[in-house]
Amino acid sequence: MNNDNVSTRPSSPVLLWLVLVVSSAVNAAGPLVGFGMPVRIVAGVIAIGAIAMLVVHYVRRRR
Repeated sequence: MNNDNVSTRPSSPVLLWLVLVVSSAVNAAGPLVGFGMPVRIVAGVIAIGAIAMLVVHYVRRRR
């Protein structure tokens, strides 16, 4: 059973994946590049938010 009433943009998961990859890269490479802890924390929070939004998108499309 598909929920055809939900309007989703096909580009939204692509953008969320891009945000996730970039923020994860900033968070992982932070110590090597010399980013401070606040920058890495913000990048981590953005990555967690992108993961949550990807899960929500997946669950909504499954219904």
